[in-house]
Amino acid sequence: MMTKKTISASRASLILFLCQMITALEVPLDLSQPPTITQQSPKDYIVDPRENIVIQCEAKGKPPPSFSWTRNGTHFDIDKDARVTVKPNSGTLVINIMNGGKAEAYEGVYQCTARNERGAAISNNIVIRPSRSPLWTKEKVEPKHVREGDPLVLHCSPPVGLPPPIIFWMDNSFQRLPQNERVSQGLNGDLYFSNVKPEDTREDYICYARFNHTQTIQQKQPISVKVFSTKPLTERRPTLLTPVGSTSNKVELRGNVLLLECIAEGLPTPLIRWIKEGGELPINRTFFENFKKTLKIVEVSEADSGKYKCVARNPLGSTHHTITVTVKAAPYWITAPRNLVLSPGEDGTLICRANGNPKPNISWLTNGVPIAIAPEDPSRKVDGDTIIFSDVQERSSAVYQCNASNEYGYLLANAFVNVLAEPPRILTPANKLYQIIANNPALLDCAFFGSPVPEIEWFKGVKGSILHGDLYVFHDNGTLEIPVAQKDSSGTYTCVARNKLGKVQNEVHLEVKDPTMIIKQPEYKIIQKGGQVSFECTIKHDRTLLPTITWLKDNGELPDDERFIIHKDSLAIMNVTDKDDGTYTCVANTTLDSVSASAVLTVVDRPDPPFDLELTDQLERSIQLSWIPGYDNNSPITNFVIEYEDGMREPGVWHYQTEVRGTQTTVQLKLSPYVNYSFRVIAVNEIGRSQPSEASEQYLTKAAKPDENPSGVQGIGSEPDNLVIIWEPLKGFQSNGRGLQYKVSWRQKDVGDEWTSVIVANVSKYIVSGTPTFVPYEIKVQALNDIGYAPEPAEVIGHSGEDLPMVAPGNVQVHIVNSTLAKVHWDPVPLKTVRGHLQGYRIYYWKVQSLSKRRRRHVEKKILTFSGNKTHGMLPGLEPYSSYKLNVRVVNGKGEGPASPDKLFKTPEGVPSSPSFLKISNPTLDSLTLEWGPPTHPNGILIAYTLKFQPINSTHELGPLVEIRIPANETSLILSNLNYSTRYKFYFYAQTSVGSGSQITEEAVTIMDEGKLAMASRQVDIATQGWFIGLMCAVALLILILLIVCFIRRNKGGKYPVKEKEDAHADPEIQPMKEDDGTFGEYSDAEDHKPLKKGSRTPSDRTVKKEDSDDSLVDYGEGVNGQFNEDGSFIGQYSGKKEKEPAEGNESSEAPSPVNAMNSFV
Repeated sequence: MMTKKTISASRASLILFLCQMITALEVPLDLSQPPTITQQSPKDYIVDPRENIVIQCEAKGKPPPSFSWTRNGTHFDIDKDARVTVKPNSGTLVINIMNGGKAEAYEGVYQCTARNERGAAISNNIVIRPSRSPLWTKEKVEPKHVREGDPLVLHCSPPVGLPPPIIFWMDNSFQRLPQNERVSQGLNGDLYFSNVKPEDTREDYICYARFNHTQTIQQKQPISVKVFSTKPLTERRPTLLTPVGSTSNKVELRGNVLLLECIAEGLPTPLIRWIKEGGELPINRTFFENFKKTLKIVEVSEADSGKYKCVARNPLGSTHHTITVTVKAAPYWITAPRNLVLSPGEDGTLICRANGNPKPNISWLTNGVPIAIAPEDPSRKVDGDTIIFSDVQERSSAVYQCNASNEYGYLLANAFVNVLAEPPRILTPANKLYQIIANNPALLDCAFFGSPVPEIEWFKGVKGSILHGDLYVFHDNGTLEIPVAQKDSSGTYTCVARNKLGKVQNEVHLEVKDPTMIIKQPEYKIIQKGGQVSFECTIKHDRTLLPTITWLKDNGELPDDERFIIHKDSLAIMNVTDKDDGTYTCVANTTLDSVSASAVLTVVDRPDPPFDLELTDQLERSIQLSWIPGYDNNSPITNFVIEYEDGMREPGVWHYQTEVRGTQTTVQLKLSPYVNYSFRVIAVNEIGRSQPSEASEQYLTKAAKPDENPSGVQGIGSEPDNLVIIWEPLKGFQSNGRGLQYKVSWRQKDVGDEWTSVIVANVSKYIVSGTPTFVPYEIKVQALNDIGYAPEPAEVIGHSGEDLPMVAPGNVQVHIVNSTLAKVHWDPVPLKTVRGHLQGYRIYYWKVQSLSKRRRRHVEKKILTFSGNKTHGMLPGLEPYSSYKLNVRVVNGKGEGPASPDKLFKTPEGVPSSPSFLKISNPTLDSLTLEWGPPTHPNGILIAYTLKFQPINSTHELGPLVEIRIPANETSLILSNLNYSTRYKFYFYAQTSVGSGSQITEEAVTIMDEGKLAMASRQVDIATQGWFIGLMCAVALLILILLIVCFIRRNKGGKYPVKEKEDAHADPEIQPMKEDDGTFGEYSDAEDHKPLKKGSRTPSDRTVKKEDSDDSLVDYGEGVNGQFNEDGSFIGQYSGKKEKEPAEGNESSEAPSPVNAMNSFV
């Protein structure tokens, strides 16, 4: 059965795997091996004195090791102390101090030894110290009296604890004291004031020490500070409170955190800046704390040694301090010794290399004993930091310790030499299955053991050859690496391990899967708040893998909200809020790989309202308004609208003031006098307008004289003897103060009169009585209030009231242009008699009677007005051959003057309208009867009628045109000598001496001969007999059989010449019958029939009225039902329209009538 394992394609996992491959060869636990320490307590072990002390020491080996301990360099007899026990199958000590024991009694340096028959391993020296949290020594704290501006240091001086306590300052309410550039805590716990202020006065400056190991907090006595003021304050340049002097030294160990501190006093408060002499501060490892008073460098190395300068500066000067930093180093490994497994007779080496500052000393031990006094072993040779082994035997097995030490610490490492003779064994499970994603590295395990170390070879397939070349990487631990695995890399791989004692092999299996891909990624979306949005995420994956899709928001889980709806390939968010703004990531996971794609959702909305409105620079006529913009909700603010409220006149009503760009937050506003202003600001972006801001404070401007006068001043009389002066009154704050009034002045123009003035209240008109009729006046209206008058107003010209004109226009003449148009002339009236503004002349005209009908009609007067001082005008739309009257009147603003005497004129004749109807009846074999009505509008004296007609044959063509002139007093006509069963088209119109009028058209058909009708009926009867239909069916069947035989013979390759012979001797009489040729009784106009180019069709027994438009070809394309009566006469329904002209010659016409169709069939 295969076991499954997944290989991550990530580079981090690959690096971790390769790191594991270079570790020492692991000896299987079923083989003899010296002890190895697997777990131990830290070198410096601070314990809680209230809990049991546990000193760890765990080891492995074959046979299992035994354990012993030393304390302070001598054997620690565990059996003699009842409080000390050892955990079963372990070397871990448990010291019970919970029942009356004291941790101090067990302080010391402990070391564990694990031993079996093949050697002994030792632990580090473990220093046991109980933690301490001593109380503050009691002391009398004197109050601090400090002059304002002076420096101050409050000393904490915490008790020495183990480990050192954490210091912080609070008040009696356990609230941390605020710190800033002026007041801050130093690294030693003291509280430094660069200069004191009156607000620093308080009685509860308390220093606290927190001891984390014992979870206790100690409190110092409160310190009282009183600040007294002296004026004026004396400013001073900076000096350093700590460190003292101009230079100092600092030693720090490699890998630790370097903390350098400079705290300065001065007035104003100095600022601190750090520099490194001769170099730059290390990037990414440098941090500034405590308001830049502390320089922090993490993971220091020897390269960080040097001189660091802090500079304190204020406007009065600067000071500095240089700290020389030396970085020392406790020992650290370059090459730690590793376990060595050798077979008898082999050679090997143990290497122990370390570095430090100063350089550490290297010493060797074997089985816990210095090698110099250990039993001799001829197979080993010590050469400084290296032990060389040659021709080892089983007795050479031992544990060696390397100790690297200097004044700052030590390193101790155990490494055993295990001499074994073992055939190869493969530790990787058989038939292990590896699954990876294509184009990623594949690492196939072949963990092995053997002594001597076996050689490893890899094969692919059952009978494959040994693998080698650039496509593979072979690692020392037996792993086969395929750097870029492809689909064809799948298969079975065999690992073979062999040494001189034997050979073993193992098979593993590799499956390479298609990568998971996101083929449709989510896209960037901008959505308005309250809308809905959807992100798509469509994936493609290996069909053997089961993917899962997870959606993240800002790299975290989606909110637990029902508005988020996850579908198979998408994420939908309903009713979007501003909290939904962020990055949404679609993560597609399988057991082997993971892919993701992200898109940003930007939620936009109307801006939040501005806030913190402030009025500054307050002047009589201007003020500065400033504000803070609200959040723009991801849509930039384009402009701000400023509105104002006049709390005195219209409280609660806001008016537009101005608007500014969206980048402005201040505006200078122009103000009007005597207005109680409040302002508010509205932000605008592409989405819309924000809610208005809160109103600003009110600002009342002082009253002033009006700045402007009323607009729209006019003088118009309402009666012949008055002058009405009107104006647009000032609105709202235009008054500039209380007591708004108007000074109205007037005088008659060009007569030298003095101005007459009157002061009126806040109204909009004033009436001057007793004026002459329609004379010009100079007028002006001036505003004033309690403060004074507005500037001098402009003068306007007005007129007193109008009266009706006194005289009528004279010398009225009429010139006839044509039968429907006349031109009228008149003499203008004197302007003085108009007595008002001349608006124009008005012509009244009406038709008296029609000269052709000689009867009067209802009089309907028509009016035409001609603006201005015109002396002529045109009268359109007159009726021909009629008698008219007209008069002319002058018009002013008051009304019309008297009418001129009525003027009589007549219009000449015109062409008549079409006859009122044309009716064709009584069709016979060779005649038709025509009846008509006279034109509705003869427009003159009729002199004659004209009739034109022409036949329409069976091929839709028009025959020769015949014209007949008929006296005007006739109303009917019988046309004889016509062809039977023939359609005729008629054109009929009337004439006056001026010309011919519009024509009316009609169509009719003469009846057919009864003998031919009977013959046609018999032929139709034959066609409908049963025997005839059967015969036709038989013929059709024979033809079908003949076609089938022909088709079969052609498929066999033979020739069938009947078709060619038929084509060569075609009978001209055997032609397909047209669809309409054999039709009788039912008449239908098919689409392939040729329509008439001109003309129309009318029923023989109905009348067609005159139409205004020309005939359309479509008129003849409509279907008509027709049938024969018992007497053989044809009756049918037609529709017709008039035509302008009859068709000449043989033009195409519509489909033949049923009569013609029948004749052609006969």
